[in-house]
Amino acid sequence: MLLLIIQLVTYSRIRSNFALGTVIAGVPVGGLDQQEAAERLTQAYSFPVEIHYGDAVIQIKPSVVGFDLGLETMLAVADQQRVNQAFWSAFWDYLWNRLPTPSEVPLRATFSEERLRAYLKDEIASRYDQPAAAAQPVPGSTNFSTGAAGLTLDVDRAVTLIGDALRSPDARVVNLSVVQVSPPRPSFQNLQILLQQVIDASNFDGLTELYLMDLQTGQELNFAYQNGETVTPGIAFTAASTMKIPIMVSTFKRTDEPLPSDLADLMTLMIERSENDPADRLMEQVMDPNLGPLELTQDMEDLGLPNTFLAGYFYAGAPLLQRFSTPANQRTDVYTSPDAYNQTTPAEMGMLLSDIYQCSQTGGGTFAAVFPGKISQNECRQMINYLVLDKIGVLLQAGLPEGTQFAHKHGWVTDPTDGVIHTISDAGIVYSSGGNYILTVYVYHPTQVIWDQANVMVAKLSMAVYNYYNLAP
Repeated sequence: MLLLIIQLVTYSRIRSNFALGTVIAGVPVGGLDQQEAAERLTQAYSFPVEIHYGDAVIQIKPSVVGFDLGLETMLAVADQQRVNQAFWSAFWDYLWNRLPTPSEVPLRATFSEERLRAYLKDEIASRYDQPAAAAQPVPGSTNFSTGAAGLTLDVDRAVTLIGDALRSPDARVVNLSVVQVSPPRPSFQNLQILLQQVIDASNFDGLTELYLMDLQTGQELNFAYQNGETVTPGIAFTAASTMKIPIMVSTFKRTDEPLPSDLADLMTLMIERSENDPADRLMEQVMDPNLGPLELTQDMEDLGLPNTFLAGYFYAGAPLLQRFSTPANQRTDVYTSPDAYNQTTPAEMGMLLSDIYQCSQTGGGTFAAVFPGKISQNECRQMINYLVLDKIGVLLQAGLPEGTQFAHKHGWVTDPTDGVIHTISDAGIVYSSGGNYILTVYVYHPTQVIWDQANVMVAKLSMAVYNYYNLAP
């Protein structure tokens, strides 16, 4: 009886504590009373989480992210397991060394994900992220220096990993995930600096206006430059044969698919060989025989291109059908002696090419809005195919790697009054692995544009823009 009483007293003391083998939130608390168990749990989950960002080691106290341990709930669940077994049956098991196997009590805890994200962004990412360095233009060349990749904290992944560590009593070390960021493309401002350096290096003392549109983002670069000084862009230039792009658009607007073979032949001669007579024949056959150029001009105005017009046919001695005053040719600060018969600005010719491109890609865009049901996606793709036929190997095309798809129209004209060239132009769509873009360049010199000088300069401008979109690794 004495031995039984001793065992009973011993068991009563043991029963007042948690059973051996009791585990709460991954922490063994067997043999401890509630206060001792609470202290052990608090100690385990108050230990800082150690995070590694590269070589940096940072400790985060759980309180910083609002970690709240549900002690009362977990202890109550564990205590309920203790008292669930009847006293005398449990004592009998104790006498025969049949100890209970309590179920583990899962962790009950919360933390503020919002506070953790803010901490990661404000304290970790802002301090340890390494921003990528953009490539920079190389003075005296058409190239860009190699940029440097950067490192950025993967905040979403970090929240998951740190959350798991906060919920673990022992695995409280986290190696943060970082994402390598490729060097960004230089800004358009830096590209403009490089392009102006190319013009300076060419020693061209005439006027150059360039228009560039990024066909992925719609971002535009438009500047005019002369003798080391920038000039407000939007200058009226003689369009010359680049006017055949509007002629092509107006022709397709007025014809049904497929394009009749006779018109297709004329289109090929007009674009591929840049012949003027087929341009006149197209306007005479699909537009008004006498006022076709004015119909084309109205099309351009409808498209929002007020500075682009054709005031007469191309043939020698063609009458001037109308004199056009436009915002561009009424400027008094700069003058290029633009032909009264056909004029445009680099930006407007680029925008028209953009309309063709967007239509060829989606069938929508400006054409669908202004000329509903008149120009289809397939017809726009045909326009691109015609422009690809213009293979002259000089000007913009000379600055592109062999095999680059380039849909364009070039133009220049010899002035009948002095027998020299004053304006040279090229406008096209470049398809490249680094991105598609539109580039138009118009150059003017009041005395004479020297072909070799201007050709090399325009080719280098084209090369610089291509290199901008296709940076060397």
